[in-house]
Amino acid sequence: MIQGNIEGIKDHILESLDALYEMKIDKGSLFNEELVQLISEISFRINREINVAIDRKGKIIEVSIGDSGSVQLPILNVSERKLSGIRIIHTHPSGYSNLSSVDISALIKLKLDAVLAIGISEDGINGVSIGFCDIKDGVLGYEQFGPLSVEKAQNFDFLGRVELVEMELRKKIVFESDEEVAILVGIDTEESLEELGELARACNIRVVDTMYQKKSRPDSVFFIGSGKAKSLSMVQQVKGANLLIFDEELSGVQIKNLEMVTGCKVIDRTTLILEIFARRAKTRESKIQVELAQLKYRSGRLIGLGSMMSRIGGGVGTKGPGEKKLEIDRRRIREAIHDLKQELEKIRKNRGVQRERREESGIPKIALAGYTNAGKSSLRNKLVDLYPGENSSKKEDVFAENLLFATLDTTTRSVILPDKRIASLTDTVGFVRKLPHDLIEAFKSTLEEVIFSDLIIHVVDSASKTVVEQIHAVENVLEELGVSEKPTILALNKTDITSEEVLDELKEEFKNYKIVEISARNAVNLELLLEISCEMLPKTIRKCEYLIPYSESSINAYLHRHAIIDSEEFESEGAKVIANVNDEVYAKCSKFLVKEV
Repeated sequence: MIQGNIEGIKDHILESLDALYEMKIDKGSLFNEELVQLISEISFRINREINVAIDRKGKIIEVSIGDSGSVQLPILNVSERKLSGIRIIHTHPSGYSNLSSVDISALIKLKLDAVLAIGISEDGINGVSIGFCDIKDGVLGYEQFGPLSVEKAQNFDFLGRVELVEMELRKKIVFESDEEVAILVGIDTEESLEELGELARACNIRVVDTMYQKKSRPDSVFFIGSGKAKSLSMVQQVKGANLLIFDEELSGVQIKNLEMVTGCKVIDRTTLILEIFARRAKTRESKIQVELAQLKYRSGRLIGLGSMMSRIGGGVGTKGPGEKKLEIDRRRIREAIHDLKQELEKIRKNRGVQRERREESGIPKIALAGYTNAGKSSLRNKLVDLYPGENSSKKEDVFAENLLFATLDTTTRSVILPDKRIASLTDTVGFVRKLPHDLIEAFKSTLEEVIFSDLIIHVVDSASKTVVEQIHAVENVLEELGVSEKPTILALNKTDITSEEVLDELKEEFKNYKIVEISARNAVNLELLLEISCEMLPKTIRKCEYLIPYSESSINAYLHRHAIIDSEEFESEGAKVIANVNDEVYAKCSKFLVKEV
């Protein structure tokens, strides 16, 4: 009986495949030529993969038909100390004989004796690639041979290879490595490729190589061109990489073509950023925002998701909406997007109510914005620690780590300014070059804290080699949010590890800003930063004269805590105090007001 997707397949073809169960493969041969020719001809005719499972006695135990990119695998009993005793031979009607990431994953997870991929086209068989399990340093991996001719593949000493692997399996405990090993590919700038490496590190991906191609415009089929794609496939095999990360957005067709040529999972920069966001999101709001961005991004790329949609796939690019949502049609995705937007709107309204309360209280609002990993969370933690407003000291610190996108969830705490005003301080998600538009859209509700702030502190990593590009990238996002004209302080952070020469150059290039040199880690110039913030925030301070009876000492103490005292004299009726007060203090102490000075 033929397994898999047999819908629409004519009976005489199914009968031809059914006859394969009577075929016997000679011991010591991977296959015979009759088998390969038959499944290749039928596969090309129906444009679907054909999969044949053979045991060590040479008996065919299962034949199945898949779609153009995948087939059903037999259910095997996998033992820890030996291989399954089954080899899989299957066709690739795409014309590429390389083993795909799905082939390799099946080889290792099912501990197959071997997996063979036969590339077929209108010219016939293009080649045969063979993969075997391989053990290095106690880790179960794979080794690939080919593309080979049919004759060479047929006579490959696979039994000797299987015996060596099983000998190693019996000797020691072997484990499967789920580590993702990547090669980075880019055509923009080498600096952009370096940042892609940092993004990969933030996702716990080990980068083993980079490929930079100076190209004015990407190739519509392979992004880097067919020749370069084949070179990339060779490098990937030599380096043992199981993931290719491209520095630009790829179309669904490009992803599909690259995966076919390289036999490796392919993702782009946007997918990687979305993955980081999916891993870091903690609150319901940020999780919805990430899921929304992922669904929007993937809805137009269903054709090219390839190995990311495989039932035995995993790792980067698979978190978030989940496999079910990736495989549903666009109509279902649109419905999911609609539902998420409605839920996000409820959260946005709730955030708006909280913001209105802060506005009614007259509390000035400061937003920390800047490039990812510039030190916003570290600055926020230090300011709240050194100048805590009411109850802020009881709140825990925001996660601050030397990683890109360490903070996703917006947090607002209060700080006391040098003029004794209480201000709200909001830490926001970091920006990055080529920040996906869908992500900016999805995080609009979070970024509203920047939109409705009275002052933006643009935190800059002055020690970065690409500091100027980072500043411009943030400016572009702020412009997109419509807040580029809002009062802004450029806080040059990490000055403790930045040369004076670089700082002078930055101050000269961005002299249109009010600039403060700070070090959040060492608490350098933080008071100066708040003093300048006071100057740039809307003025709601009044100078008032109060006469406070000695029986109301609590009011006097309140004034000293929340106002700037110019003078204090003790008279017979009580304490005469001249103080600079904000609207809140003015209202609370109005009973004892003598006059406004």
